[in-house]
Amino acid sequence: MTAMSRRAVLQAGAATTLAAATGATATAAAQPTGDLITRRVPRGGEVVPAIGMGTFMTFDKRPGAARGHLREVLDRFWRGGGRVLDTSPMYGLAEVTVGDLAADLGIAGGLFLTGKTWVTGEHLGDDSHARRQFEQSLNRLWRDRIDLVQVHSLTNVGTVLPVLRAWKREGRIRYFGVSHHEPAYFPIIEQLVRDGDMDFVQVGYSIRNRVAETSLLPAAVDHGTAVLVNTPLEKARLHDLVRDRPLPGFAAEFGARNWAQFFLKYVLAHPAVTCALPATTDPDHMSENLGAMRGPLPDQRTRQRMVRHMEAIPGFADLLDRPWYPGKTFDGVVRLP
Repeated sequence: MTAMSRRAVLQAGAATTLAAATGATATAAAQPTGDLITRRVPRGGEVVPAIGMGTFMTFDKRPGAARGHLREVLDRFWRGGGRVLDTSPMYGLAEVTVGDLAADLGIAGGLFLTGKTWVTGEHLGDDSHARRQFEQSLNRLWRDRIDLVQVHSLTNVGTVLPVLRAWKREGRIRYFGVSHHEPAYFPIIEQLVRDGDMDFVQVGYSIRNRVAETSLLPAAVDHGTAVLVNTPLEKARLHDLVRDRPLPGFAAEFGARNWAQFFLKYVLAHPAVTCALPATTDPDHMSENLGAMRGPLPDQRTRQRMVRHMEAIPGFADLLDRPWYPGKTFDGVVRLP
């Protein structure tokens, strides 16, 4: 059986399982329900939960490595109402892990999968590498179509964007966009938004890194572009900063029960944000993250108070200069410097 036909079998099985469990079609089963904070995709109209999941480093596992804890992370994500899952060929074997575990859990057809392309080419204008990489991602993720493909870190953006536009017209992807976590590149992303046809942008944004608030996020609102947020927890650096500190009392006013929810609710409270993408290898941390899309969100005055509270903590000012994932190690094929 070919990889493509295996995908079709798995997705058909996932659709049957979901329909039986919910009494609905697979498409309806993929939609959020209950009291979740959700956001509408401006250019598509569909509704997605406001907390998704990233997979950088966390889902990159070498063949044969233990993955049971990641299966539990993904299972809690799904059962807790999460649907938007972001991955990339650049993340080592993360796509393989996502594809295998989603198929095993029977949820592959219900996830809103956002992928990326990260290629240059043999020469200017060469898009063949992007096409081969996309086929590889389809095989790894057990999908015939990916919901969103983004030009990762704006790599070869002038050559790759026309390919993504064509794939959208052909129905191979549903949306296209660009991504970057570094504020130095936000002016380029903002110009692409203002040029008019970006379905999504993905940017770094957190209570510490607020550069996007100045101009990029307002532009996204004005031009109907959905916003995914990477590094909302600053790759564990925010948690490391407050590890021995209690939550401020006023966090209860907007339903934050832990620091993850404090930081994530700050991000979700911005009207431009469609979905935040925290990453974790810990099932309990996944449950904490998902809790941020329930209950009230802080208003603007409270958000300012949140920033002032963090600014009073020693080390907050130079947080972005610290190494990623303090005290953590990963056993994937990607290695941090």
